[in-house]
Amino acid sequence: MDDARTEEIGRNLARVRERIAAACRAAGREPDEVTLVAITKTYPAEDVARLGALGVHDVGENRDQEAAPKAAAVGAKDLRWHFVGQLQRNKCRSVVRYASVVHSVDSLRLVDALVAAAGQAERTEPLGALVQVSLDDDEHRGGAVTGMVEQVAEAIAASPALRLRGVMAVAPLDWEPGEAFARLAAIAARIRQRFPGADWISAGMSNDLETAILHGSTHVRVGSALLGNRTPLG
Repeated sequence: MDDARTEEIGRNLARVRERIAAACRAAGREPDEVTLVAITKTYPAEDVARLGALGVHDVGENRDQEAAPKAAAVGAKDLRWHFVGQLQRNKCRSVVRYASVVHSVDSLRLVDALVAAAGQAERTEPLGALVQVSLDDDEHRGGAVTGMVEQVAEAIAASPALRLRGVMAVAPLDWEPGEAFARLAAIAARIRQRFPGADWISAGMSNDLETAILHGSTHVRVGSALLGNRTPLG
């Protein structure tokens, strides 16, 4: 695509990539240690296609009812779809058909649902899964509370249908990002001790990606800084 919208997204992408590179330099890390996941919720499939043409390979969605038709419409085999929102168990059968990774696994019941759905879908490779951590232990806002994180990780690791990738969290609104991401880094280290391959930390968004990278984030989830503010679809 070669149009004004593609040029706009390209400029935004260059700025975001430079922010990531600068944050990595400040943290003494290499830029290729951090994967940019473009969060495309509320944006049309055409923007996903534009991102792909600009070299973005990882895109994220938080609602299956929007993600499933969008993934079908784009149909790009070189895109990796990340499901990053709270996932209802009755949506697992749909999500496992297009997602490479689910970032928001926060309960044993959801693990069971994903295992069953992945088996029925006859995937050619395991579904990546991250334990979503509730950093403030508020059960009502999504995420596994402190005492459950290891149990959810164990359940994921025990299933051949899933692959434990690491942990994910959103900084609570009333916390300083540095405090939130430092706590997540400590939890990630504990998980990695038991499961060395679980080395992803999904943390940081448009407003706090630099702080997340400083504390070890490997996957930043960026939407508005890439695609701008938009009226939600339908």
